Amino acid sequence: MNFIRHFVRAVVVPLMLCTGMAWGPSAVAETFYDAARGTTPIMQATKPPVLGNAINDDVRRTRNYTWQPPTIPHRVDGYQVDKNFNKCMDCHSRTKAEISQAIPVSVTHYMDRDGRMLGQVSTRRYFCQQCHVAQDAVRPLVSNTFEDVDTVILKAMQAQSGKASKKN
Repeated sequence: MNFIRHFVRAVVVPLMLCTGMAWGPSAVAETFYDAARGTTPIMQATKPPVLGNAINDDVRRTRNYTWQPPTIPHRVDGYQVDKNFNKCMDCHSRTKAEISQAIPVSVTHYMDRDGRMLGQVSTRRYFCQQCHVAQDAVRPLVSNTFEDVDTVILKAMQAQSGKASKKN
């Protein structure tokens, strides 16, 4: 019995320790790559990118799908939007839109969840940037192959007319 205990301490334990070191994290670790973080390890802070100028051209952009909220065509950094005040409503409220020449808030924003009209913007539509986003001229982190429904229909019609002309 002593021989086995001595053998385990002298041979097996050091052998297991050496094996563990060879197969430890340093030998197996691979470089992690993420489009947002780059090659910076998870446990290190990344250097934030330099902020560019937001698009501030007041041009209305085409919506890509039904019920898509319009994008914000101007800067909104520094806007106060909280339970006490909504800076967006200084221009976009129905009473001020004529003076500011801004697009008024949709009537759907004045409806509660049961479709009843309210005298003020519904609390569920009050925080504008839950749905509406400002635009920045930046390189996308991931590729985007989205096509709106009009483009899909046009391609299908062109493919169909191409097949019809080949038959004739």
